[in-house]
Amino acid sequence: MFKEITKIPRESGHEEKIIAFLQDFAASRSLECRTDEAGNVLIVRPASAGCESWPTVVLQSHSDMVCEKNSGVEHDFSKDPIRYVIEDGWMIAKDTTLGADCGIGMAAQLAVLESDLRTGRIECLFTVSEETGLDGAYALKPDFITGKMLVNLDSEDEGELFVGCAGGLDTTAVFHYAEVPVPEDMELLRIRIYDGMGGHSGDDIDKGRANAVQLLARFLYSLPSYQLCSIDGGNKRNAIAREAEAVVAVPQETASGIIEATAAYAEEIRSEYASGDPGIKAECIRVDRASAVSAVEPSVAEAIVTSLFAAPHGVLAMSMDIKGLVETSTNLASVKMTGNGTVRIGTSQRSSVTSERRAAGLKVEAVFRLAGAEVTHESEYPGWKPDMDSSLLRICRDSYIRLFGKEPVVRAIHAGLECGLFLDKYPGLDMISFGPTLRGVHAPGERLDLASLDRFTALLEDVITHIH
Repeated sequence: MFKEITKIPRESGHEEKIIAFLQDFAASRSLECRTDEAGNVLIVRPASAGCESWPTVVLQSHSDMVCEKNSGVEHDFSKDPIRYVIEDGWMIAKDTTLGADCGIGMAAQLAVLESDLRTGRIECLFTVSEETGLDGAYALKPDFITGKMLVNLDSEDEGELFVGCAGGLDTTAVFHYAEVPVPEDMELLRIRIYDGMGGHSGDDIDKGRANAVQLLARFLYSLPSYQLCSIDGGNKRNAIAREAEAVVAVPQETASGIIEATAAYAEEIRSEYASGDPGIKAECIRVDRASAVSAVEPSVAEAIVTSLFAAPHGVLAMSMDIKGLVETSTNLASVKMTGNGTVRIGTSQRSSVTSERRAAGLKVEAVFRLAGAEVTHESEYPGWKPDMDSSLLRICRDSYIRLFGKEPVVRAIHAGLECGLFLDKYPGLDMISFGPTLRGVHAPGERLDLASLDRFTALLEDVITHIH
């Protein structure tokens, strides 16, 4: 099922083809199927004979994926299938994201829908645009699902049952600038930070990964004199920036010194991230005059670089209640020149505590407002508070012990799941989240542990056949 899904374009906001695939899947099997105005799809498997009185269970995943690729890789996410390999027990997309987040959850739902398992009524919910703002979950109408138990299939560590998640908030800073000419006697240099691991801005924020945008700003801040011609780094809000680059104009007599300083800086950051992000690199090369004929006015260029360097990034607080859980964090996600004299900086904040999440957003706002930027906040979504007395948790824990002879880990996750919004839409909904082991999600090299997939499948089958 998942191999079929990898052939279908489904970038967030462009889920038309995967929606059609789901509708065709249901129609070809004579299953009830509904699609709402947002594009959320619900496919229903009726209860098995004799199981009509069993509780209805909702299985849920999101149909979109984060589309990231390495620089220089030819891949059009709007039409090209994901290229993957099977190596050492892993399914890996080496140059792009794999989309196992949350394509593998979708595949599990489809497998259940056409299975002969003895279950009650199963409602399979596929939501849209989770990765860019939980749009599908926000758009759900109160009567779209009827089940009172929901299994979210969007987790990434097999053997762990998730009973809570962080909420999120996006913060955007916009600088406006006038263009100034670059004198003809200036030399142009492209400074680049690249080959970072990147990763999920929630689940990987505490793993010591390099942020290429901030490392670029740090180096630019150290330069004595230059004109900023262009700057670009990072991409998605929910991904740690892997690459960033800037083109600067410098006096000819300083160019060689800056190239040497970049080489020294490359060694510095390689040493700093030897454990957390060992592949991070920096380079500086000369580029021809055609690369830039204008630059950002000096005062605004200084404000952009200074604020990028000063902006908080990473873990802000650890939970005092759940050992090892990041409670609050912020991700300096991207910097983009968007044309018409504007530079847009994207960040995202996460916390399981609403007041801390909003305070983190205000902290980011304060830095960029001091630098003269316009700052806005958007796309806030709630967290999901753990319920340790959940009957669904008890069923899942019992299933895991019965299958594998050991206790599963029960914990919350520092990432945004749609479960918080589901509680707003459907008060009293009993929820849990679990999945196979994924690594490197939201970044090229994303991979799926196939042995964990077998265990995940076994657990899902056992759980849904024991809810009665």
